[in-house]
Amino acid sequence: MDLDVAVIGAGIAGLAAAHELARAGREVRVFEAADHVGGRMATRHESGFAIDTGAEQVSTRGYPNTWELLRRLGVEDVPKIGRQLGVWRDGRVRRGLAHPLGLVTGAGLPVRARLDFARATRGLGALDTARPEASRAGRATVAEFCAPHHRDVLEYLCQPVVSGFFGWRPERSAAAPFLALLDAIGPATAWRTYAGGMDVAARALAAPLDVTPSFPVREVLAGPGYARITGPGGEFRVRAVVLAVPAPTARALYVNPPLHERRFLDACSFTPMVKAHFMLDHRPEPDVYLLAVPRSESPSVSVVLFDHLKHPDRAPAGRGLVTVIANPLVALAMLEAPDDEVVSALAAEAERFVPGLRAAVTGSVVHRFRHGLPEATPRALALRGEFASGLGGVVDYAGDWVSLSPYSEAAVRSGRAAAARVHAVSPDTGNRRQHA
Repeated sequence: MDLDVAVIGAGIAGLAAAHELARAGREVRVFEAADHVGGRMATRHESGFAIDTGAEQVSTRGYPNTWELLRRLGVEDVPKIGRQLGVWRDGRVRRGLAHPLGLVTGAGLPVRARLDFARATRGLGALDTARPEASRAGRATVAEFCAPHHRDVLEYLCQPVVSGFFGWRPERSAAAPFLALLDAIGPATAWRTYAGGMDVAARALAAPLDVTPSFPVREVLAGPGYARITGPGGEFRVRAVVLAVPAPTARALYVNPPLHERRFLDACSFTPMVKAHFMLDHRPEPDVYLLAVPRSESPSVSVVLFDHLKHPDRAPAGRGLVTVIANPLVALAMLEAPDDEVVSALAAEAERFVPGLRAAVTGSVVHRFRHGLPEATPRALALRGEFASGLGGVVDYAGDWVSLSPYSEAAVRSGRAAAARVHAVSPDTGNRRQHA
């Protein structure tokens, strides 16, 4: 063999897998197509600004694997954000989204809608982000789940949340993973962010590992007791591969997956994510640090985020950093649009929510993820259990899509689980180790 274990992808899932395997004494090499680590948890530093291109926060609730890793890595500076979220409705901000205050103020919801949502979520039983298909919510889409209830449950709560945070269209994505996430991560009062940028954990994991950046793997082929990976430097024979890339990428790379894996990979679609980051000459001080915008209120903007309020190190003193996330309905078209067109369109629309935005901009950055977050369609949800029960071959997988739970904890959890499965196979015989 040329290598013991190859991990394809240096996002948080791949790095977590490599970290666990290295701790267990395995020789691991991580291959990453980009020139940096972090994947969808990367941070770009420019002109004194720290721009989180992907994930924005973690929570003290619902992230046990993440916090265990952070303690092991000695990452302690993860302060609370301490700011509220809001929803835009009828020309103004309604505070209290994902916050206990929302129970009183409604966060833009009338009393009838609040009561309907409480009734809808009562009696669902256990909600598990690791097994969302087991929820009593079944395989209904978000729109179908909301349909029997007050129209504002969908329009001013569920749709702004799933579109803004996951890039989902509620008519396509399943309710069970969404409800499981709401239950797991808790209120916004528990949300935190890393000092120095959201890639702090990824960089800490990568530091002691053998990571090869700018290495786009072209093909993975499984053989009897080995796998072959092909890239710019030729071919490598390896004992095991962990594909820690989005499902569509894994499907394109992996030549011969088993049938039950192929069915799930084919069904596991991703939604695109487009973000425009605006560096400002002053520091806006709104009542909220994140504003969710319903699609009934804007055709092109889903979220406006005031990064300088999320953490003071995201912008120089006296300056502001505002991120605008495109509505899923326009994000696909923006993937191929020139940066200046994206900036112009999103800044013009965001002016409604941040008056004076365009005049204050001193610079901008556009970031696109073609594979932003797993879409969690009912079709994929129906196939997930069979896929998960058969994992453990020469080629394994890691990523939030493995459990159809679009948050970084699911990526970390899947990376650690993949490492355990790989290590359970003896590197000498290819047989599964026997544990007492």
